[in-house]
Amino acid sequence: MLILETNKDALLKPLQTVTGIVERRHTLPILSNVLIDCQDGQVGLLGTDLEIQIHTDGPKSELENFKLTVNAKKLQDILRALPDNATIKMEHEGTQLTVKAGKGRYNLQTLDARDFPTMDIAENISVVFTLTQEVLREMLSQVQYAMAVQDIRFYLNGLLMQVDGDMLRLVATDGHRLAYAQHKIEANLPKSELVLPRKTVLELFKLLAFPNEPITIEFLHNQVRFSARDTIIVSKIVEGKFPDYERVIPQDNNKIFRLSRTVFLDSLERASILASEKFKGTTLSVKPGLLVITCINNEQEKAQEEIEIAYQGEEVELSFNIQYLMDVLRNLHSEDVQLAFGAQMQSMLLTIPDNNDFKYIVMPMRI
Repeated sequence: MLILETNKDALLKPLQTVTGIVERRHTLPILSNVLIDCQDGQVGLLGTDLEIQIHTDGPKSELENFKLTVNAKKLQDILRALPDNATIKMEHEGTQLTVKAGKGRYNLQTLDARDFPTMDIAENISVVFTLTQEVLREMLSQVQYAMAVQDIRFYLNGLLMQVDGDMLRLVATDGHRLAYAQHKIEANLPKSELVLPRKTVLELFKLLAFPNEPITIEFLHNQVRFSARDTIIVSKIVEGKFPDYERVIPQDNNKIFRLSRTVFLDSLERASILASEKFKGTTLSVKPGLLVITCINNEQEKAQEEIEIAYQGEEVELSFNIQYLMDVLRNLHSEDVQLAFGAQMQSMLLTIPDNNDFKYIVMPMRI
């Protein structure tokens, strides 16, 4: 039975939206599938790993209603390999889905849609607010790289989202560095916070492709929901207490100067060529009028870069993970950055000049 006839991209784009969360190897084989259903002329696609769930609208259809599940990765790979603007026809008989395009024919196994597990979505909404996708995408880009990866402190493998009055704050830390971004929103909300899982953050970032369009965020019981255009992401939140980020932000770093972000980044990238592969350490020596960047590796090879700065204070020398410095500079878009140093072995504060909405704290290391 013919169930769908459409343009390749009309199905591939929504399929790509949901397949990012689909696990290829799962204890439940059906979770490697995507649920495709058509009700009243609208095709919908849903993928889940039972921790996060994404639903998006696909193409319109004038054919009969249907519901099936098919391997998400295989279907995506088939559609990707087809010529641009190809017309595809999908037929479903028994447990077989046949995809036809031109003279190509692909038979895929389906599993009963009635066996497809979906998340139970909480009904109580404690917080709801809306902002533009551009603002949220910029905030996420400023902090998400600082999330931990597979840390035993599971709440660090995610991102703190906090609302308070008319302010939205995002914070990420791996215990060695911390990134903080805030932005005003049109709301007046009670102070509330939750921790988004790393996977949710990465999928959310991919969703934000329409800068001027809104995204609505809802805090539910043990869940969070993001609604943008014709796509909805529902995710469980990470249990556990996120560290008190305010205690980490240095208040008395008085050795302050600003410099070009791109000049600083370019110098670090050149110096990093000779950094130790294991420790990735670099030493920053701040002197009146000069910032010296030094990297030495285990073979005693040495890289040194000098940047002229408008600074006339005390000398200070600290070592940092050079990757941590490059990460933040690559994810900012400001022309200049400001560095603030304190006493020896005290964390460094990196900010955007004349802007209190972003802070980046990185702990020094011993080389």
